[in-house]
Amino acid sequence: MDKQELGAFLRSRRERLRPEDVGLPSGPRRRTPGLRREEVAVLAHISTEYYVRLEQGRAPRPSGEVLAGIAGALRLTDAESGHLHVLAGTAPVRTGTHRRDVRPSILALLERLPQTAAFVTSAVFEVLAWNELAAALMEDFAELTPRERNLARRAFLGPSRPDAVLYGISDLAEFRHHVVMELRGALARYPADPAVTGLVDELLDGSAEFARLWDRRDIQAVPVLSKTFRHPAVGELTVDCDSLALTDRDQHLVLYTAPPGSRDAEALALLSVLGPEAAARR
Repeated sequence: MDKQELGAFLRSRRERLRPEDVGLPSGPRRRTPGLRREEVAVLAHISTEYYVRLEQGRAPRPSGEVLAGIAGALRLTDAESGHLHVLAGTAPVRTGTHRRDVRPSILALLERLPQTAAFVTSAVFEVLAWNELAAALMEDFAELTPRERNLARRAFLGPSRPDAVLYGISDLAEFRHHVVMELRGALARYPADPAVTGLVDELLDGSAEFARLWDRRDIQAVPVLSKTFRHPAVGELTVDCDSLALTDRDQHLVLYTAPPGSRDAEALALLSVLGPEAAARR
């Protein structure tokens, strides 16, 4: 049970709710944003004293029934409710380190996907495996160290020019927000993994933007359906984006494709011929 983070998470969710969101009158003279602690306690059917102690990080582990009541009172999404259980210690936690080995079947699949840029990322956004088209679209990951292949680090600590930070993608702000949400979940799942805690600490120290987004304690990401790259060889290129969870290893298989016959599909086909050298001028 991470008492301090649980308390901070509850407080952040409470402060985002308005009384009218839960059917309560707003009333005058509200000194703080969101609901009052006693209002959450009433809605969750628990004592105000116990809820206050939860937010202060002084309460014992809540039961599943209490957590369900709090989740309902705070109108948490399924993802937020799951995160609440992880913080409270009532959900399975991976106490070891996150996995970086990719299943052989997935490695084989990467090479069997025609006209698809495909790669696998770890729980902390390290690119673990990729095909040649992904290298041509983004960069030749084989030339980089594992540290340099971390997309979270590149998104927040990369070059100062926006068009060079992350392959000139059009949704850099959205991707950064997504990274923060995913890393918060990874930290809850792997609280003793130095690779996870070290990366979060590094980003908090090195990026004011990461620190600002981290303080929001957001959990649920909005799916990205398309992405536009600014590529040195083929110019702007918009691809469909699909991310498939490989749950057994807490990894993701990311696929970039384009509609057949489109200009973007032709650009991908050209990149498949040019190979990884096409991205070398970034």
